[in-house]
Amino acid sequence: MNLSILLQTAQQGGGSAMGNIIMIVLMVVVFYFFLIRPQQKRQKEIRKFQESVTNGTEVITSGGIYGKVKDVKEKYFVVEIADGVKVSVDKSNVFAVPAQAEEKK
Repeated sequence: MNLSILLQTAQQGGGSAMGNIIMIVLMVVVFYFFLIRPQQKRQKEIRKFQESVTNGTEVITSGGIYGKVKDVKEKYFVVEIADGVKVSVDKSNVFAVPAQAEEKK
């Protein structure tokens, strides 16, 4: 009598485990399509922009400084932030000016 109760409980628990696995897989799929994939797409667009920057392109740095690219070097840009004030900024810290970003959408 006790053995049959244990078998029924074990069989019911097996179905529940399968349901839990399906829920975890669904959560991973949702995270991928709503969080990971859009972020990868944004990063790809940023890298594409950083590679296409030329002299005269208006940019914003990761620190929030707006400026215009005056010279493009291998690993950094020379950005003019005011008349006669030039700073060197690493390429990975330069983004599109919001007005330009909105035009692309």
